[in-house]
Amino acid sequence: MKLLLDQGLPRSTVQHLRDQGMIVDHVADIGLDRAPDEDIIAYARNRGQLIVTLDADFHALLAVSRASTPSTIRIRREGLRGLEVAVLILQVLAKVGDELKRGAMVTVTERTIRLRRLPLQP
Repeated sequence: MKLLLDQGLPRSTVQHLRDQGMIVDHVADIGLDRAPDEDIIAYARNRGQLIVTLDADFHALLAVSRASTPSTIRIRREGLRGLEVAVLILQVLAKVGDELKRGAMVTVTERTIRLRRLPLQP
């Protein structure tokens, strides 16, 4: 699975995930750190990447557009360092990776992992 990490997530997370065999980019490393969310979504969709973010806007944009891709993981936990984010992402992928491959929005909190399949239905 290929990942695109959004601004706000530690850039060090990229190397931690690569060390685990993941294919991963950070928006800051590919010149999208100031890009609108719509451009990041298009970039990830064109490259078959899953977006990992702290930002609720990605879920909102996917819901409104009724898009089926890209899958997104929204992390709603604060103060995590790069390694902690990497471990969390790997845990989420282990639990709901198959659903993410088919198209889903996932929200991760301290206690839960919530999943909604894409496209969202009214």
